[in-house]
Amino acid sequence: MTTEAVDYQSVNYLKEPLTADALKQLLRKARLKPQDVLRTKEAVYREQVAGRNLSDDEIVQMMVDHPELIQRPIVVRGDKAVLARPVTNLAELGIGPKRKG
Repeated sequence: MTTEAVDYQSVNYLKEPLTADALKQLLRKARLKPQDVLRTKEAVYREQVAGRNLSDDEIVQMMVDHPELIQRPIVVRGDKAVLARPVTNLAELGIGPKRKG
């Protein structure tokens, strides 16, 4: 199996938090809603999010304030992005392992 070399830049948003605008832009590129990238097993999710009827903007702000709530990795290529879980999602960007079937 041959792997293709891809230039990339890694952003550790636990150390370099995203702004609300940057997170919204990332979600638009990935065609995802804030709820789609929430890590629901985090303590802060149970304490601050679970059972509350939060708006998309409120969820985005919660993820900005608590970046551990954001699923990762989110991979961007050009004007598209995907949540790379599972890694086969990278095929949508034309990189990584191809989906079977």
